[in-house]
Amino acid sequence: MKFRAHLKEEMQNTHFIKAFDEEKHLLELGLAIAEAREQRGLSQRELAQKSHVTQQQLSKIENGINCNMLTFIKVSGALGLELTFSA
Repeated sequence: MKFRAHLKEEMQNTHFIKAFDEEKHLLELGLAIAEAREQRGLSQRELAQKSHVTQQQLSKIENGINCNMLTFIKVSGALGLELTFSA
């Protein structure tokens, strides 16, 4: 089965849609953080040190891999970004 056909089939499942959306949000956050870091001319290592997290933790964030909220807060704060939540 081709990917698009498989995805279309899976998108009929509400549990899959929820998981898909969660992963999409993590990836979007990661991309936004990577873009902000690059705009400020920082390497991952430099931002990790400034954020008091490991470079591996920062890499996971930028790649959309699940991490804890405290890490997001530290990195966002070091970049001068504000996290906002809405329902």
